[in-house]
Amino acid sequence: MKRIGLAVLALLVVSAALARAQTPPALADVSPAEADRLGRLIDGARSEGSLSYWDGVIQPATNDALTAAFRRHYGLPDGFQVHYQLLPTSTLVTRVEQEIGAGRVTVDVAAVGYPGWAFERAAAGDVLAYDSPQYAYYAQAIARGLGRSGLFAFNGAYLFVPMWSADRLAFDGHSLRDVVGAVPAGRLSIGDVAKSVSYLATYAGQRQVFGLDYFKGVAAMKPSFLLRSEQIAARLVSGEDLMTFSGMPTRAYQYNQKGAKLRFMLPAEGAVLLPQSMFILARAPHPNAARLWVDFLLSEAGQTIMVKGEATISGRSGFKSPLPDYAPPIDSLPLITVDWQGLSAERLRALREEWLAAFQP
Repeated sequence: MKRIGLAVLALLVVSAALARAQTPPALADVSPAEADRLGRLIDGARSEGSLSYWDGVIQPATNDALTAAFRRHYGLPDGFQVHYQLLPTSTLVTRVEQEIGAGRVTVDVAAVGYPGWAFERAAAGDVLAYDSPQYAYYAQAIARGLGRSGLFAFNGAYLFVPMWSADRLAFDGHSLRDVVGAVPAGRLSIGDVAKSVSYLATYAGQRQVFGLDYFKGVAAMKPSFLLRSEQIAARLVSGEDLMTFSGMPTRAYQYNQKGAKLRFMLPAEGAVLLPQSMFILARAPHPNAARLWVDFLLSEAGQTIMVKGEATISGRSGFKSPLPDYAPPIDSLPLITVDWQGLSAERLRALREEWLAAFQP
């Protein structure tokens, strides 16, 4: 009997150990209520089997790291798919609006660096109401108009600022005014405001600080008009351009990891912060997985992967950036404050027409 009792005890210990090993990390050290909430979402996500995520910044390698960590965190099977697409901002906006208009939504989560559009979608009822527990860590950012509680926050923010390659150009400017005349005509690139809502949003913020004559001075430098931030950085590395008006510190970090010598300037006048507003579509086909995806990307673990991979600026309170030279704390940045909710579609159209008249791309 004693041996049987010991055998039963050993079996119970082994069973408990196996149960602990099979418990997803997400369920460790949480309250019973949170464990129940997460358990139901995890079960739902397993049944759904996948989610669709569209983004304007995240590169494939970062997405792979996020997907692998996401599966581990929630104990999802290897067969669980994250159907991810990297799209230009204007394309992403157009495609989401087309799907909403057609009543055939295939995307679960969208993230784009134009918060004004996220506010518009929320006002139209196109955003799923979801009060993620992670939003508590974004309360300060939301209070600054960079999100809306219960609807969306941002998974990372970026900037468009002057950038150059230090092995091709000696530049020591501190103001956007220092860019005018810094390189010969035809050796500057600029983000194409005509084709990108993110570049347009940046221009809208910069126009709060600079008059139109300043931008006519930039136009006189005969810039090349580019869309993708990867191409902008690549042309600096190759020497095709000596400077860009619209460089992303994100791309400087990624290219410098490969041996490039890209440098960027945070203008004394301030820069326009473009938060990647991330929300779940109201008609998302995989709502359980979508909620977990949002939770994970906004968590400390998700933000660490994002910043290490993309050098984006986190809006999470108390987050310590692993790349402070490229992605400094949000409170340390000189920023131009933009009223994203008050920036009307009519005003943006007028600014785009103004830019087109000045630059004539």
